[in-house]
Amino acid sequence: MKTLITASHVIGYDPAADDHVLIRDGQVVYEDSRIAYVGRGYDPAACDVVVDAGLALVGPGFVDLDALADIDHALLDTWHADDRGLTWSQEYALQGPVAVFDAEDRAFIREYALAQLIRNGITTAMPIAAETHSDWAETYDDLARVADGAARLGLRMYLGPSYRAGAPVVTRDGARTVHWEPGRGDAGLADAVRFVRDFDGAHEGLIRGALLPCRIETLTPELMRATARAAEELDCLVRLHCLQGTGELRWLADRHGTTPLGLLRETGLLGPRLLIPHAIYIGGHSEVAAPYAGELDALASVAGIVHCPLTMVRYGAALEDFDRYRAAGVTIAMGTDSFPPDMIRNMDYGTNLSRLTTRRPDAGAAADYYRAATLGGARALGRDDLGRLAPGALADLVVVRLDGPRTGPVDDPIRTLLMNTTGADVDTVVINGRTVLRGGTLPGIDDTTWRTRAQALFDRMKAAYATRDHRRRTTGELFPDALPSAPSAPSGPTGPFVPSVPSVG
Repeated sequence: MKTLITASHVIGYDPAADDHVLIRDGQVVYEDSRIAYVGRGYDPAACDVVVDAGLALVGPGFVDLDALADIDHALLDTWHADDRGLTWSQEYALQGPVAVFDAEDRAFIREYALAQLIRNGITTAMPIAAETHSDWAETYDDLARVADGAARLGLRMYLGPSYRAGAPVVTRDGARTVHWEPGRGDAGLADAVRFVRDFDGAHEGLIRGALLPCRIETLTPELMRATARAAEELDCLVRLHCLQGTGELRWLADRHGTTPLGLLRETGLLGPRLLIPHAIYIGGHSEVAAPYAGELDALASVAGIVHCPLTMVRYGAALEDFDRYRAAGVTIAMGTDSFPPDMIRNMDYGTNLSRLTTRRPDAGAAADYYRAATLGGARALGRDDLGRLAPGALADLVVVRLDGPRTGPVDDPIRTLLMNTTGADVDTVVINGRTVLRGGTLPGIDDTTWRTRAQALFDRMKAAYATRDHRRRTTGELFPDALPSAPSAPSGPTGPFVPSVPSVG
């Protein structure tokens, strides 16, 4: 079946320039799972379905390589001056962690999160989920259910169960350390390898396998070396969070006598199969004592970094010079890593943070952030059939309305997209030629029922922190309200003050 979409603004692709181009009053035609035509003048009579999107931007689907597949946690952990209460106590780890959610609840949480990705125009995702609420990390069965849920929704994903050899903990006296169980790391890698072998290419190619170990501080050098060998054997990507905090730098220096990039190099992970979320704290950063010593050259040798500006600024951090990374040849992809997974807001935050950190109003151009969210992600994945609207590319596209009552006048559509819209303006999402979101609605999902269940699970997750706190504080002590609670209203005629409403007429 051949479908034609027309819109006031279409983002096409120029193969000679290897870049996006703007087509005003443009058309996109796709047949089955592939793009057939992008431009103007295509005969609507030659198509089975014709859709006029009107005042809208039609572009390639967003690629999110650090996509939250979890019940939201940023509401709880981004405002604590001291976040030790959010980490397992050493006592809890030694007693044997207990999963907060059972398999059914974990499957729902993942599918709930994946639906949010689609609502925000994300068509290709690599997930991230917290291990805090599990009994260690993810399992093969967990990710098998994620793969099935993604296929039901129609979302393209790079998947693998997380694994680690150690868990960050806090001792009774408040010191931070890592509780090590190397055997669990080895077992987790074995499950991850089995998952890639079983699921790479599943569900008609929507699911691809990847090795997704946890943060670098939670891996032993032996597990990192084994991961590098497995990635080479499987010919798959590895994503490893690192260079995301000064505490990480100190920990690796004390334990291994080297830097994160040095450890990656020593263990064989530094190379074209590696994705590094965040990659902020390198030599020359304002909070890093060491001067720049070739770190950008090293980052240019990996598949890409995954830039998550909105999440990092919530923790008081920022990638200080987006343009310097690009000029050094670093492939920059984007990740949302938070709820809601609003890629448009992430791009807007990125441009604004670039200006703030460099004091240059032209830094972090909107077009460059748009490229990172589309072409950058595709390049990091080694895919020339994603991140662009071009004949032969997969039919992954998003329609963002530009005629909403809150959008205002439209100037350049990319700058307008970033400055004046959000993920709430995403109207239609097509993945692999299948319309998975229409009119902002996901078919087959009862939003009220899903939200009610998600709230109950969130409340259970929040309450579980108290059982793991090294100071054994209550949930209320760990998570006080932002504002003081009003006193209970007295009964009878002397109840709470209600302002009078003046009469009219």
